[in-house]
Amino acid sequence: MIDWREIDTVLLDMDGTLLDLHFDSHFWLEHLPRRYRELHQLDEASQDALRARIIGEQGTLNWYSLAYWSRELGVDIVALKREVQHLIGLRSDALDFLKWLKQAHPRVVLATNADRASLALKLPLTGLEGYLDAIVSSEDVGAAKEEQAFWFALQDIEAFDPARTLFIDDNASVLESAREFGIKYLLGIKQPNSQRPEKELQEFIALDRFAHLLPDQLPEQGAEMLQVPQGER
Repeated sequence: MIDWREIDTVLLDMDGTLLDLHFDSHFWLEHLPRRYRELHQLDEASQDALRARIIGEQGTLNWYSLAYWSRELGVDIVALKREVQHLIGLRSDALDFLKWLKQAHPRVVLATNADRASLALKLPLTGLEGYLDAIVSSEDVGAAKEEQAFWFALQDIEAFDPARTLFIDDNASVLESAREFGIKYLLGIKQPNSQRPEKELQEFIALDRFAHLLPDQLPEQGAEMLQVPQGER
């Protein structure tokens, strides 16, 4: 249950929340392993080995760092991403949600594990920046969102009140970290990747559409309490 009159800050994840995760999943698990094999003239087994290596860094700053992977693999990750950048796109009604937030009162902050190189690629293609009051990357603070250090650093930058903050993310580990920090309102995403089945988030309400969050009126006009439909739990 969310009362928008009680929300001062909205923290939003990018990949899998505002943007379709299909681009990232395809790039890291399909396109990069194939192009890595081609560029270094390796056998097909190298693709599986690289996938395992990438997954092994999950949840760390290395996992999200394009500079790290460019250096480690001897390839230009940004250039390879541009080869499939046509797959970068907003999730369903994310733009409608951002437009509504723009009219409402909360401060809207992109809290993302994407590094600055990823942001430089995606922001111009999606137009997200026009709807955000601030952008904080894990690269900026030296800690991934899975770590408590990220949230302490973010609070130093934004001075948000966890009790009056809504955070939306598709990653259960990140949501758990945010809950540990004390953020009161937490929501997940049912289907971060439009090309893959819905995910189960055992301990968090998961949305399939942002429309479920939008009251009939803006908070200043006396919005009623929002109850997430039972089917969204």
